Amino acid sequence: MDFFQVIIELAQSTVRLSTPLILAALAGLFTERAGVFDIGLEGKMLGAAFAAGTVSYLTQSVAMGLSAAILISVLLSLVHGYASITQRGSQIVSGVAINFVVAGATVILGQAWFGQGGRTPALSDSGRFGTITLPFADAVRDVPILGPIYSGLLSGHSPLTWLAFLMVPVSWWILYRTRFGLRLRAVGENPGAVDTAGISVIWLRYRAVICCGILCGIAGAYLSLAANAGFTKGMTAGKGYIALAALIFAKWRPKNILFACLLFGFLDAFAIRYQGYAFPLIGKVPVQLMQALPYILTVILLAGFIGKAIPPKAGGVPYVKER
Repeated sequence: MDFFQVIIELAQSTVRLSTPLILAALAGLFTERAGVFDIGLEGKMLGAAFAAGTVSYLTQSVAMGLSAAILISVLLSLVHGYASITQRGSQIVSGVAINFVVAGATVILGQAWFGQGGRTPALSDSGRFGTITLPFADAVRDVPILGPIYSGLLSGHSPLTWLAFLMVPVSWWILYRTRFGLRLRAVGENPGAVDTAGISVIWLRYRAVICCGILCGIAGAYLSLAANAGFTKGMTAGKGYIALAALIFAKWRPKNILFACLLFGFLDAFAIRYQGYAFPLIGKVPVQLMQALPYILTVILLAGFIGKAIPPKAGGVPYVKER
């Protein structure tokens, strides 16, 4: 296999693996810009993936599976919102609690309902998202350079992949070109000033966590309805935490989030492709090390290469209205 074909295949895997990261990181962007720190991205994705796999199997409808994923994720977001916004509890504790509860509940419910060790039964083609083949992809496949890029890299992706990349400019437009986005960012910086202007800080933050729930729901649905044919135990495998790391690495900016998630997706794709491969001068790298490579490099990048990342000033701080 020539070098160019290897690059195309790595790039295609990078796009697929970065899709849930982009959606989850954008989800965290909305909440953290509103001053609500959300470490529960992992739990919401996992709950959404389980709901999508279960409902899609029972109904044989991919639309119903996606709807169930969004509904469950939004409900979990509202739980986090109630604990951290209304009750002014610890946002870290609330997010961690959601992760733990969902991780255990999905296994227990999956085993109780399907008896397959926490898995859902495999989905048929009607119960999962297919891929979109772009026009003339087969016709230009053999054209040098442009053919592999068009038919191998751009074509053949799930509709949710296209949606994830579309949500990057949409999120930028919402945050920087709409009244809602302006108020959302103001709440994350100075909620007292927003409250003085007669705008409800609580309601704005609740809308932010609802946006987060919708995007996490789509990310979870992608895992069980597009990347896989059903739900498997712990299938998020830390992607929620990596998305949170990508959000910090990108310094809470939508455009940077895209590149950060593509970087982490590439590290994951590289680790998967070259497990057991004998590198020149190094030899065969242990499989365990290759599997841990994306997480190791994530820590290295965050620790040494992003400079000073300044979060929104009111991030993680419950708002108490002054009397």
